[in-house]
Amino acid sequence: MTRRERVLRTISHREPDRVPVDLGAMRSTGITAVAYRRLKEHLGITDGNTYVYDVVQQLALPEDWILDYVESDVVDLGRAFLCDASDWKPFILPDGAAAKIPAYINFVPHDGGWLALNEKGESIGAMPRGAYFLSQTRFPLKDWDGGDLSVLDRLPELMGDVTWSALPCAPYHKPLTSEHLAEIRRRAKHLYEMTDYAVMVAFGANLLEWGQYLCRMDQFLIDLVENRRKAEALLDKLVEMHLANLSKVLDAVEGYVQIIQMGDDFGTQQALEISPRLYREVFKPRQRLIFETVRKRSGLHLFLHSCGAIADILPDLIEVGVEIINPVQTSARGMDPARLKKEFGKDLTFWGGGCDTQRVLPLSTPEEIEAHVRERIATFAPGGGFVFTPIHNIMPHVPPRNVTAMYDAVKKYR
Repeated sequence: MTRRERVLRTISHREPDRVPVDLGAMRSTGITAVAYRRLKEHLGITDGNTYVYDVVQQLALPEDWILDYVESDVVDLGRAFLCDASDWKPFILPDGAAAKIPAYINFVPHDGGWLALNEKGESIGAMPRGAYFLSQTRFPLKDWDGGDLSVLDRLPELMGDVTWSALPCAPYHKPLTSEHLAEIRRRAKHLYEMTDYAVMVAFGANLLEWGQYLCRMDQFLIDLVENRRKAEALLDKLVEMHLANLSKVLDAVEGYVQIIQMGDDFGTQQALEISPRLYREVFKPRQRLIFETVRKRSGLHLFLHSCGAIADILPDLIEVGVEIINPVQTSARGMDPARLKKEFGKDLTFWGGGCDTQRVLPLSTPEEIEAHVRERIATFAPGGGFVFTPIHNIMPHVPPRNVTAMYDAVKKYR
């Protein structure tokens, strides 16, 4: 069975020859650059570089050696756009080690840390000395009261003001030219024909999160309750933009990509960020419009990333077309693995949940990690519908021996 066949079989809820594995096929199944460099050192890997393709989360672009080491079955289409030396420039990681970041990222040193600047030279993010991640500093609509709706005509420009890590294959806040779409198709075709990986394309189509990026998290949550007209006007404009680009992207990747990744974090550790009622009134009908476009225009499988305690809306997500859920945050309230598999396993593929990255992976012994991974595979794998990846990215402080223990267990029990 090829890697692509293995992934497609489990998505169809049939058991493959072995559980598929993902490392870094999207931005919540990866490994941070500091952890990646330490893992290479631990394994004696001296070739290559540490390529930080997501500067916000400081994620490493998995090189071929690690995809082979973990026996990964799926890759991100974006890797096909960051494959030449000219695509990268030097960078210093928070631990002082040398790395590289995409050449188009405008990072400047500042007081021992880094600032991210937009095209106008304005600060949009900061990573102070000692920090491992970039924090957003610019919120273009924070002071907009919603009275002048013509502001939304500038939304592509405003989204660009807070976008610092969109891969070259996915600038979805900008118009997609025919030349760009042809390049996406050419590279997708090459990745499809020259490898047997399942291929995922990141689209996002975020709604709640884009409201938070633009207005600031606290303000947008207030708007949803106290200024619904403003919030819904913004969301409607976002849907319009997402739909315009989505149709073009679907045409470009059709036949070569198998999975399209959407995202919106609706959960916290304890509950949803918003009430189920508010989700159903405001977000569900808009997600339906976007997700139905995928179903009607393509054969791609729809993957949704949504962190936290989202069990209360999983039936709604299934209803609007979600086939694959990630990161399956089993440490959040109501997200017990056995319950999720029993209640939703016939409809959802669980892309994650393979190892608890909050408590188990960083803090346990290798023996405890092996037992944990074995239990998760035994829970999620029967009948298909499971791709092994830990719950979100591997953090900088995770000991390399624990990372190898996790993947050794996967190979043993998958």
